[in-house]
Amino acid sequence: MTGIRLTAPAPGWAIDADVVVVGSGVAGLTTALRCAAAGLDTVVVTKARLDDGSTRWAQGGIAAALGEGDTPEQHLDDTLVAGAGLCDEEAVRTLVTEGPDAVRRLITTGAHFDTTDSGDIALTREGGHHRRRIAHAGGDATGAEISRALVEAVREAALHTIENALVLDLLTDAEGRTAGVSLHVMGEGQHDGVGAVRAPSVVLATGGMGQVFSATTNPSVSTGDGVALALRAGAEVSDLEFVQFHPTVLFLGAEAEGQQPLVSEAVRGEGAHLVDARGTRFMAGQHELAELAPRDIVAKAITRQMHEHGTEHMYLDARHFGARMWEQRFPTILAACRAHGIDPVTEPVPVAPAAHYASGGIRTDLRGRTTVPGLYACGEVACTGVHGANRLASNSLLEGLVFAERIAADIAGTRPPRTGPARAASEPVALLAPEARTAIQRVMTRGAGVLRSADSLATAAEELEALHRSAAADADAADLKDAVPGVDAWEATNLLLVSRVLVAAAREREETRGCHWREDRPDRDDAHWRRHLVVRIAPDRTPVVHRTQTAAFPPVRPAD
Repeated sequence: MTGIRLTAPAPGWAIDADVVVVGSGVAGLTTALRCAAAGLDTVVVTKARLDDGSTRWAQGGIAAALGEGDTPEQHLDDTLVAGAGLCDEEAVRTLVTEGPDAVRRLITTGAHFDTTDSGDIALTREGGHHRRRIAHAGGDATGAEISRALVEAVREAALHTIENALVLDLLTDAEGRTAGVSLHVMGEGQHDGVGAVRAPSVVLATGGMGQVFSATTNPSVSTGDGVALALRAGAEVSDLEFVQFHPTVLFLGAEAEGQQPLVSEAVRGEGAHLVDARGTRFMAGQHELAELAPRDIVAKAITRQMHEHGTEHMYLDARHFGARMWEQRFPTILAACRAHGIDPVTEPVPVAPAAHYASGGIRTDLRGRTTVPGLYACGEVACTGVHGANRLASNSLLEGLVFAERIAADIAGTRPPRTGPARAASEPVALLAPEARTAIQRVMTRGAGVLRSADSLATAAEELEALHRSAAADADAADLKDAVPGVDAWEATNLLLVSRVLVAAAREREETRGCHWREDRPDRDDAHWRRHLVVRIAPDRTPVVHRTQTAAFPPVRPAD
């Protein structure tokens, strides 16, 4: 334990459970449903509404070896290639072998995928996949359909849910074992203000941290709360430097900030071309899969073209689809483009990379266990080793499904008893004022975005440390007013912590690998850097970075 926590009032109410699941995407709700089915008293806590997480924004689909001629071994091969030498092969094998049945169980839960005329699941391709293995729903509304099915199942099962609640910190018992979480409920309801859910098992499924950057595909709630909570609780995180920038995000202007509309990789999977302003394709010849190369390769190619042409975006040309295909296969994307004055049926779509997915996160084993006893992590917030240095397209929903089931099985198998009094760490962290959020995002975009260098990362580190010191000293050097406990201040403080750790890892990794692109170190260096970077927070609140001795993850606990 680090002994630190967010500055917040003491809990004014508490409820008891066997398991508390934080997050309501595919990972969180699947875990909760499986735990409840095993007879565990389960509480779901979510930051907004049950269906407001990142899952609902997933357009492309879910990858699994479901098609004729496809095999888990082929899926494994594609995943390992995309991960650029840092995937944990055992974790990937678990994903691809257990994945097809997990998808079938999702269908049994009530999710409806698009089908062919013969009634089979319709499958498409995305970047890095050599076969059609992406199941989709509603054309390009896969996440929304999965979320709908799981939310309905949760409501039918009458699970205890707490919506509009920001989780603050981990609670522990006298021995330092997990004993629940503190949280703040926003608005009126059964509970209000700061309270606690006391439980011997806590599952973090809080999604990503895309809001550390100015432009992202992530919703506004994706502020790294789970990773920040875990770091304060003493957990280790790994591979946080590998932030995937989605190559094709609708370009809304250089000053656009916040969540940006995604143009799914499935559009390229169906035959769209990346072109420059003259209409010239530039991916052909750069990779055997051209526009369907892994995302890091496509994002880098687009960025290079932007630099060479002195422009702020490239184009995605799918005019040859015709109106009918756009309307039936990609209705969500078509509506988003038209809402911003662009008609993909008649003109190329301006696109540019934007922060999309955290391949790293809280370090776990194959049962979702973290380095803190009783604390689990699942989905984007976790680092299972599946994604390595770059996530393969549409593996994220599958990872959430497969490892959620494994976590539920582990908790149901061990059934830890409810412990004694739960308590938070003793030393509060000084909070940032809400306006620091924009400052953090701009620092990270300038210094730790798609292109990084020793100089840009050093500048980012200095600017982030200045914000950290100003909050700790209650100074106004950064032109920030005194912060008081509240959602905006807690989010800004979480963003600062995960940004500092991300930059510390990115500075340490002196090579280019996967979605970590160092201009000053353009080559991949397997001899020195086919290693993981594991980070924890020291009691003095500084990030401590450790490089593993091999490409394998160390056990999460000494007894493993």
